[in-house]
Amino acid sequence: MRDFLLVYGIFAMYYVIVINTIYFGIIMFSFRKITRIMKETFYSKYEFLSGSKHMPPISILVPAFNEELTIKENVQSLLALHYPAHEVIVVNDGSGDNTSKVLIDEFRLNYYKPTPVEQNTLSTAEVKGVYYNPEFPNLYLIDKENGGKADSLNAGINFSHYSLVSSIDADSLLENDALIRIARKYMENPEEYVAIGGNVRIANGCRISNGMVQKVRLPKKLLPMLQTVEYIKAFLGGRIGWSDINGLIIVSGAFGVFRKDYIIKVGGYRGGYPGEDMNIIIKLHRYMLDHNLPYQIDFCPDAVCWTQAPDTFKILGSQRKRWGRGNLKNMLELGTRMFMRPRYKVMGWLTIPYNIIFETLSPYFRITGFLALVGYSLIDMTGWKIVAVFMLINVLYGTLLGLGSLLIEELAFRRFPRIRDYFKMVLYTILMFFGYRQLGILWRFMGHIQFFRKNNSWGTMTRTSWNEDEEKEEAA
Repeated sequence: MRDFLLVYGIFAMYYVIVINTIYFGIIMFSFRKITRIMKETFYSKYEFLSGSKHMPPISILVPAFNEELTIKENVQSLLALHYPAHEVIVVNDGSGDNTSKVLIDEFRLNYYKPTPVEQNTLSTAEVKGVYYNPEFPNLYLIDKENGGKADSLNAGINFSHYSLVSSIDADSLLENDALIRIARKYMENPEEYVAIGGNVRIANGCRISNGMVQKVRLPKKLLPMLQTVEYIKAFLGGRIGWSDINGLIIVSGAFGVFRKDYIIKVGGYRGGYPGEDMNIIIKLHRYMLDHNLPYQIDFCPDAVCWTQAPDTFKILGSQRKRWGRGNLKNMLELGTRMFMRPRYKVMGWLTIPYNIIFETLSPYFRITGFLALVGYSLIDMTGWKIVAVFMLINVLYGTLLGLGSLLIEELAFRRFPRIRDYFKMVLYTILMFFGYRQLGILWRFMGHIQFFRKNNSWGTMTRTSWNEDEEKEEAA
């Protein structure tokens, strides 16, 4: 028993080291690509592009369920985007609050019955009506029966008038040049780009007015602060690198732009389980590779979307369990069909195997490996040295990767003006390994349990007003 525990514990140690080594390679790809992006960005004239008639029109889809506290600011920010031709389509997914009423009252929208053509491209729950006001010619509100986020996106696609669609979460805000930046990348190769993701940043702590981030600040609360450094690592250290080798497996549902014709060809967004943002990207990869079509799925880090991060353990745990269920479902449904198959190139040989072995199965290897090391140290009291070395290597290696992502942030974007902000982010990059990462692994494992129990509830998610912090400051 002692030998088994030791061997398995050492296996778990090497497993973690291999994960971090692969991630280190991905960060190197991120550094390589970010140097090109910096040169392209420096010579780009985005103000000129905002008035250009050559910019492709885009339909922005906003699925909304119980979003009355944030939906007005979200729509205001989308209508104020510096973009020559875009429409905003809010899809109210059977909300139980005043989401529809807030928009109808704010923009004086009037009801009209949609035509069958606007409903039948992709199958969705019943659309009860569409609201519109000619004074806001690029704003539409679709009111439908509840069917989930994927169903709402499909309803928005059915109604959309343009060949490019962008998905935006209702609790997110776009910077006013975000659409220009992501469309500019699309125009580099419109025949091959089928999807481009934007960069998602944490808005907690920022000063927000009229649907715009006026001043960037780090969150004051623990959990949003930890998520800030987590997001920087995931998006700047991870997605830039994966996109450099055309192996990106997810475009965040908070902000992305897609070719509508290809979304329809792959059957639209899959409902029934969370993880629709990963599902649609895997299906796009698979369709293009099955048909031997040249394509690229990219990431645009300077196209920024700001989102609210959960600030309580209950809400964050619910979110991460949901993500765990979605990842497992996608790997069982699609990933196993592409695993190690030469036809699927980078996706089949690297992205899918990495996701299955080091993301989906990670909770099992990490939890059992740690327990094996603890068990060995209890049987042989000298074994605590092995556990200590393992933990030290894990923290040091993970911190190095986090610092690499912060270096990309400082070199290319510099969104945080105060030097003390970077010292704070370095501190939280280290603190992540003392409880937060372990909780994330446990939540993912619990999400898998929910999946096998067929528990597909969305879970707890509570919104707060974008202007809550500003109102507190004014009251003080």
